[in-house]
Amino acid sequence: MTLWFVFALMTVAAIFAVLWPLGRRARPQGGGSEAAVYKDQLAEIDRDVAADLIAPPEADAARVEISRRLLAAVDDQRDPTMQSNVRLRRLAAVSALIGLPVVAVGFYLSLGSPQLGDFPLAGRARVADATQSLGSLVAQVEAHLEQNPTDGRGWNVLAPVLARLGRFDEAVRAYRNSITYNGDSAERRSDLGEALAGAAGGVVTSDAKAEFERAIALSADDPKANYFLGLAAEQDGRNADAASIWRGMLAKAPADAPWRPLVQAALVRVGGPAVPALPDSAMAAAKEMNDADRGAMIRGMVDRLATRLKQNGDDVEGWLRLVRAYMVMGDRDKAASAVTDARQAVANNAERLRQLNEGLKNLGLDG
Repeated sequence: MTLWFVFALMTVAAIFAVLWPLGRRARPQGGGSEAAVYKDQLAEIDRDVAADLIAPPEADAARVEISRRLLAAVDDQRDPTMQSNVRLRRLAAVSALIGLPVVAVGFYLSLGSPQLGDFPLAGRARVADATQSLGSLVAQVEAHLEQNPTDGRGWNVLAPVLARLGRFDEAVRAYRNSITYNGDSAERRSDLGEALAGAAGGVVTSDAKAEFERAIALSADDPKANYFLGLAAEQDGRNADAASIWRGMLAKAPADAPWRPLVQAALVRVGGPAVPALPDSAMAAAKEMNDADRGAMIRGMVDRLATRLKQNGDDVEGWLRLVRAYMVMGDRDKAASAVTDARQAVANNAERLRQLNEGLKNLGLDG
């Protein structure tokens, strides 16, 4: 209240400073003294005529001129607009003094929140900034969710952060709450399955597999669910089933899908083909070839890929395909040479270098 009282006093002072001069009566400009001078001049002319100091015609002309000036001075002294203007200015000042606060209060009551209480000092001091740690931000969100457990948006934000921090058990709970309060979706089901697998040390448990299957029921092409179902098949020893799932993913995926290197590396791991896919006509011809001819055909494709990459080394996926091909063919020296060439080709692009290193890591080539 003290602050509002000070603001009110400052407002009144500002209004008075502007409007007070407008309400003051203007002082006469000396009209009364000027008329007296003219009257004295007329009397002086009469004395000069009586003393024969001035001729009557000249005296008459002087009287006319002085009388004209005397009438003008008297009219100025009795200006009728002055009093009227003073009253109007005073009325405007009083109206502004009363009207401005009334209008301001009206706007505040309609647009503001007068019923909103003061925020606690601790709440005002707790402001997130760029230096605040991720752990403290997570703690704030968790405290908020303890008070608002049905806030689906909060669970949706918290769950992936907990998963990235490796707090998988808590992430599982957060994903379940996200599904409860935000609704079911393939993405949320596959995220929950991934958290369950993370909690089990990377093993796709029956509970995790059930979540991935629910995601597939909602969206048959969900990439995360398909990948982990393939991983489940691999962990069960069903490499052929895993390869079939992952080949189906690659066949439908766009060329720039960010998860392609991961799936291709997994396909190599279970013994799937790692060389570039052949056109349908080439595949049909390859089936009719003997092993030697088929091998020569594959080597020719690999050589052409290597030549293309030497001319245009920006194709990260192409480099990964070339390295995989050499590894499958058992040519470790050429694979190592291709890794060196690839890193030199993308050395000036940090993002491509990151993608390349990530893909090589998936192939087991960390060095």
